Amino acid sequence: MAKDGLTEFRLVGTRPDRPDGLDKVTGRARYGADISAPGMLWAAVVRSPHAHARIVRIDTSKAEALDGVKAVITRADFPEGLTGEAWNLQENTMAGERALYDGHAVAAVAATSAFVAQDAVRLIEVEYEVLPHVIDVDDAIKPDAPVIREGAADASVPEGMPPNVVRYMEFGHGDVEAGFGEADLVMEKTYKTEATHQGYIEPHACMGQMGEDGRGEMWVCTQGHWFIRKMCCDVLGLDPAQLRVTPSEIGGGFGGKTTIFMEPLSLALSKKAGGRPVKVVMTRSEVLRATGPTALASMDVKIGMTKDGQITAGRAEFRMQGGAFPGAPVDFALMCGFAAYKMPAVEHIGYDVLANRPRAAAYRAPGSPMGAFAVESLVDEMCRELGLDPLEVRLKNAVHEGDKASYGPKFGSIGLEEVLQATKAHPNLLAELGPNQGRGMASGYWFNHSGDTSVSLAISEDGTAQVSVGTPDIGGSRASIALMTAETLGIDYEDVRVNVVETGALGVNEPTHGSRATFASGKAAVMAAEQAIGEMCRRAAAKWGIEPEAVEWVDGAAQPAGPNAGKFPPMTIAEIAAKMSSTGGPIAGHHESVPEGVGASFGTHVVDVEVDPETGRTTILRYLVVQDAGRAIHPAYVEGQYQGGAVQGIGWALNEAYIYGEDGRLQNTVFLDYRIPVASDLPMIDTVIVEVPNPGHPYGVRGVGETGITPPLPAIANAIHDAVGVRLRSLPMSPPAVLAALKAKE
Repeated sequence: MAKDGLTEFRLVGTRPDRPDGLDKVTGRARYGADISAPGMLWAAVVRSPHAHARIVRIDTSKAEALDGVKAVITRADFPEGLTGEAWNLQENTMAGERALYDGHAVAAVAATSAFVAQDAVRLIEVEYEVLPHVIDVDDAIKPDAPVIREGAADASVPEGMPPNVVRYMEFGHGDVEAGFGEADLVMEKTYKTEATHQGYIEPHACMGQMGEDGRGEMWVCTQGHWFIRKMCCDVLGLDPAQLRVTPSEIGGGFGGKTTIFMEPLSLALSKKAGGRPVKVVMTRSEVLRATGPTALASMDVKIGMTKDGQITAGRAEFRMQGGAFPGAPVDFALMCGFAAYKMPAVEHIGYDVLANRPRAAAYRAPGSPMGAFAVESLVDEMCRELGLDPLEVRLKNAVHEGDKASYGPKFGSIGLEEVLQATKAHPNLLAELGPNQGRGMASGYWFNHSGDTSVSLAISEDGTAQVSVGTPDIGGSRASIALMTAETLGIDYEDVRVNVVETGALGVNEPTHGSRATFASGKAAVMAAEQAIGEMCRRAAAKWGIEPEAVEWVDGAAQPAGPNAGKFPPMTIAEIAAKMSSTGGPIAGHHESVPEGVGASFGTHVVDVEVDPETGRTTILRYLVVQDAGRAIHPAYVEGQYQGGAVQGIGWALNEAYIYGEDGRLQNTVFLDYRIPVASDLPMIDTVIVEVPNPGHPYGVRGVGETGITPPLPAIANAIHDAVGVRLRSLPMSPPAVLAALKAKE
């Protein structure tokens, strides 16, 4: 029987201690800023104080003359002639002719101490010609908007569109107008979300060393060190074979550490400083001003619904800005927005727009929370208009296996109905509500991802196992991979060690993004373990003088597959490993592929809030997350992912936002002003793990890391409306925004 069809396991589904826990609570784990080396230099960066400005002149002479300064670089120290994405990466790393946003790097220094480096950057003189700027996505497509970059549009953009539109998309199916004609109610509204940051506690940090011979090394805080290697090499014109990248432990990423921002600076400074290692650690202000938040979105949604709650058609037009470079996740937002619903007719239109902001990066299900905010808010508005139960409407329209997704393909095995039924049965829905209290719900979706994956497994002399993976552990993947490997080999969890290795140790691995680590690296680890099992069975067969096909692996030992194979006592993994040197040498397994069978994930959240009508403050009273995990390999980690996504969504919904002044400069550049939720803002978050096994994975895994951030935005908006009767269609729903809506209602 396939593992994904089993319900009882020895280890999978248990909650052992995390293997990296002791290192992290004792301070032994080494994060990006912990790395050091003999002769190391410290870097500091000069950043533009303007949202948009031509760089007229840079004078570095005073900084170069300062005692302790070993290297100064500007864009002149980078290769010329790059195009496409390589140029975008280079331009974002170090400004060329123009600074495109507040915080854009324009020069960098390396010195013998952090203090000397800071003194040096203050000595660098930069003359700017300040240019008009644009911050808001809707303003950026107005006819008189400042043009961020001429000729930046790709071939998808039709002629005549505003110059700041750099990518355009249009897709769908069915007769949308006919669908609207069949509806008893058609509603169209506009929704807006501000850019928010991932809010990871550990800032970006790295140390780079690059010799005159073109060989280099990097130690970096990242979600994907192969991507870092490729991007740095593209920006600096290096040979990837000559650059080795080692990941540190990571203090949070959530998608924001899948790309480069300042990493190439360490290598460029090192080369100019004669090959000495150079360390770069961002301040919190630099992180917020100059690394990728998610995109700002402005969204028009139109839905048709019959009086009994059947959705007949939908249209979504989304405009998103991803900063001064292409790459806003407008395509993902459109694809996820209607994904929970059977859509007989649907139309999607998207615009990727430039603005004078830092380049956007992924943030946990990039695009999906925005799409959900628009669609799930409008569905709730229509349910209230028609007097329908919002949960029953979602059940009525829920997609099932075999249904055509709103964005095209047919769904495989999915668990949306099971999620909705589990939500319906939860006692939170029966809790009584008092004055100014309300309940809201919403569903959310994420595709999940596979990607290039390479894993090696080695059996040690004592029968334990070492697993080498290329996906940094940002959510418990060491534990889940160890559990699946131990389950497959038939050994104890403690007898498996999972090591995140550097780029020279394995084939290319995509980053830990897209909720892929437990799915893809876990599947590859299982395949590698089965390869090692096959070898151990062959060695047992050779010892017994029987055919390998007559040997099976049961409970961590090779044994004859049946009475016709002979009567031999089982040979344990420890017994086989102890003699491997004399029976053929090391025993190992390896697997590389782009694993197929990714399982999509749906979740539904229910939130109860209380709104203070005098201050506009929203208090979260109860919060419920119900989500399909396929199979929860380590349930505690799964629950943590559910809760973490909800917390970040709560922050996005109620308080978090980039606030820019009239001059285009970011106003809230520290956590005192950029307010993420703290423990006192939150209740205990209840979780329900639904398990509809994914047949594409040997243990039924679906990625769980991203779906959880998708429903909070609309769920909280729906709850606020239920509590005090005001509908907020722009985020954040901060106390001033809620209070203004209440006063407008009066």
